[in-house]
Amino acid sequence: MKKKILLIVLVASVHTLLAQSNTNTPYSLFGLGVENKTATGGLTGLGNTGIAQANPFEINLFNPASLSSILPKSFLYEFGLNGTYSTLQTKNISESSSNGNISHLAIAFPIKQGWGMSIGLLPYTKTGYNIDVENAIEGSADTYITRITGEGGLNKFYLSTGFKVVKNLSLGVDVSFLFGSINQESLAYTGSLVSITDQNHYGGVKLKTGLQYKLPSIKGLENTIGATLELPSSLGGTQTRSSYKTSPSGTSISIEEEVENDLANFELPFSYGVGLTSVINKKITTSLDYRKLLWSDTSQPQNNESYADQSIYAFGVEYVSTSTKYNYWSNVKYRAGINYNTGFLKISNQQIDSYFVSFGVGLPMKKYSNDNFNISYSYGREGTLDSNLIQENFHKITLNLNFVGQWFNKKKID
Repeated sequence: MKKKILLIVLVASVHTLLAQSNTNTPYSLFGLGVENKTATGGLTGLGNTGIAQANPFEINLFNPASLSSILPKSFLYEFGLNGTYSTLQTKNISESSSNGNISHLAIAFPIKQGWGMSIGLLPYTKTGYNIDVENAIEGSADTYITRITGEGGLNKFYLSTGFKVVKNLSLGVDVSFLFGSINQESLAYTGSLVSITDQNHYGGVKLKTGLQYKLPSIKGLENTIGATLELPSSLGGTQTRSSYKTSPSGTSISIEEEVENDLANFELPFSYGVGLTSVINKKITTSLDYRKLLWSDTSQPQNNESYADQSIYAFGVEYVSTSTKYNYWSNVKYRAGINYNTGFLKISNQQIDSYFVSFGVGLPMKKYSNDNFNISYSYGREGTLDSNLIQENFHKITLNLNFVGQWFNKKKID
């Protein structure tokens, strides 16, 4: 019965995940919106590390090679929720907002010993902004205001697999299908109200490969190194535009009605990542990750922004008591992490960087169970007050529920 209920929850959540677009940041005006920083299992509490992590009871989105660790006859399913309270500020004003989202839906299962597969759906980018722009009227000292609002984003549906090549070496491949739309409306009043609505649709495929290698153990120390590589890809786009003008008397005149145009392709960069995970006496786990995204090699349509190479540094540590005598708290996992992201967006010669620190716990759902309720809290900052830009300070709560089932056992009949 529990399995049926969980399946219903997962299927019902797909529509909600595809429909949601809860974010509020002016930086989502640029490109495809802001990246959705999703991590599964307990990795949210570890600063979003995971390139060298391989846990047979949790799904890892950072490295498909980790799927080789899934145990035979097991079936993993996971979904996540997050809520964010943020404050946007300039040097003169500030504004607060809150939002909540389903962060991901994912399943994973073994093909055979040492070979696993995962399927999942999650937001890839998010867009949400409401900006007033003051414009000058040519030949006059007067100005008018254009209000620009946007919402939407891209989703990612992925298929990934990981397998052991030899005893300590695993390889993996992830194929992701990106799709979605970003809707923007511009309203301007210059004697008459002019409204322009653009529906921008994008789609494409992204390929990632990964490896993990477990080094020989040394006196209670187990080390695993990992690496990932993502090939550059190009997302095709189309635009549907509608516009109309409303006179002061209230008469509305259509200027354009659902006119379709091709958009310039949006280029995603080549990227690579490396990671090291160390387990000390089966109690303390540390993870260190580095990722590099070569945005400067892409050819992007630009307005007031430019694109720079992006670096992401992350570190996390986890502690579990692993007492020989069972009690609930001896199986609780305590986590902390830090993440610094240089960002790739450059505005007014300022690169929009970000950082966050995170704390979390992994709570077993019942005695002798591998099902976990992972909770994490993050505090961070994105952007800067320099050059009249905007800074966002945020508090984020993430809840990841992962369940481990044994769906392929045959029933014994006496």
